[in-house]
Amino acid sequence: MKKTAKTQETAFDQVQKFYQFMNSNKLEVIEFSKDSTYIKLVRKHNNAVHPIPVFAAPAAAVPAAKAAAPKPQAAALPAGETIKAPMSGIFYRSPSPSSPPYVREGAAVKEGQVICVIEAMKVFNEIKAEFDCVIEKVLQENGKPVEPNGDLFLVKK
Repeated sequence: MKKTAKTQETAFDQVQKFYQFMNSNKLEVIEFSKDSTYIKLVRKHNNAVHPIPVFAAPAAAVPAAKAAAPKPQAAALPAGETIKAPMSGIFYRSPSPSSPPYVREGAAVKEGQVICVIEAMKVFNEIKAEFDCVIEKVLQENGKPVEPNGDLFLVKK
């Protein structure tokens, strides 16, 4: 029994040493493998304490999005309202690569229905529609990063 406790303590000590080494050398990733032990530490740079999904009022956010959006998206904005990203992360249209997307262009969406997920810090946050609408166009590419208040979908109420 003592031997197991000592092994756990040693593994914890190793993790602490790797963490200190990683910080002191400003490394982003460190991996270690020996026998049946595998350790991987990855540094994530995220200044947000805890991202909370909040949809911005569409009328207030559209002018700011027009200035920052690329030309193809800017042309599509006047045609309808957009659903915006509540946080930064990786945009996914489906729950897994082999699954169909939550919504497709032309699909009617009910309030509260999951329309996509955004992965932030290894947590998959479901993004739900705040109102009944029809998805006219998907504005983001699957698996690509999105910024807070970035346009995700062009919709029609």
